[in-house]
Amino acid sequence: MTDLTVRVHDIAETGVPGEAGCVRVFDLRPDSDALPAFEAGAHIDVVARDGLVRQYSLMNAPGETHRYVVAVALDAQSRGGSKYLHDWVEAGDALMISPPRCHFHLIEDAPFSVLIAGGIGVTPLWAMAQRLIALGRPFAFHFGARSEATAPLLDLMRPQLDVAGVPFYTVFESDGGARLDLGRIFAEAPEGTHFYACGPAGMIDAYIAAGAGCPAGKVHYERFSGAEAPALDGGFEVELARTGGRYAVEAGKTILETLKDHGINVPHSCAEGICGACECGVLEGTPDHRDSVLTDAEKAAGRTMMVCCSGAKSARLVLDL
Repeated sequence: MTDLTVRVHDIAETGVPGEAGCVRVFDLRPDSDALPAFEAGAHIDVVARDGLVRQYSLMNAPGETHRYVVAVALDAQSRGGSKYLHDWVEAGDALMISPPRCHFHLIEDAPFSVLIAGGIGVTPLWAMAQRLIALGRPFAFHFGARSEATAPLLDLMRPQLDVAGVPFYTVFESDGGARLDLGRIFAEAPEGTHFYACGPAGMIDAYIAAGAGCPAGKVHYERFSGAEAPALDGGFEVELARTGGRYAVEAGKTILETLKDHGINVPHSCAEGICGACECGVLEGTPDHRDSVLTDAEKAAGRTMMVCCSGAKSARLVLDL
């Protein structure tokens, strides 16, 4: 990735420090030049420590270039990104980040939008909400969390949505195990609505099932982690059209790992098919898509793929590399 250096301008914290559910909100600012512009739904890579890169959605208002704001929920079992950012990073520290990328696009001229968030998945949707408010577009916001006390960003969002007159519905599992009624949300939405969701895997799976009857292209979502296991069957060849070279992908290896073994460093980050950093054009062959970035239509077209996790259904793939 092309690195940017930012400094931690401020940190806000909710929840009990050191316990699961604690959220740290980092206000990241450059020392001099403005940061690259971003759109609602974008994320950045953050180098948590040497060799460890994690992706976090931008939650501040699109259009701001003086800062990026990300929220990091602590996973109590983590020895990686969230634990490091909670335990070791303080105001004044410098961090390396990537420019923003976006595969979770907001359709800004939709007649109506419905935003559905689960837990820390609220972060990209809060950026979308701020953008829709700025545009004066109508939408509703549904937010599910374990409890009101630990719901990320709730105290920040609630007054702003109230002032803007946005319908805001909350459901907390602590209230008798209540969950978001996704079927009802889809059924009661106006015709032409675009839906957006981000949250835990189970919620996203239920959301996709509930929206199965919606017109193509109106059900949008972003996952925390890959929905499918990487393609590791091997048994095919990868050819690089621009730089040359043919490489056999063996069983147990991904395309990305195979190329790295031969000294070819394709840009990558998450290695789970959720960030889009390793996207490559496909000139010939049929990919075996395993990512959570491309739409069903893009996967069917077969013109691009994520080489960190996807494989091949054909004996040969020609990549635009």
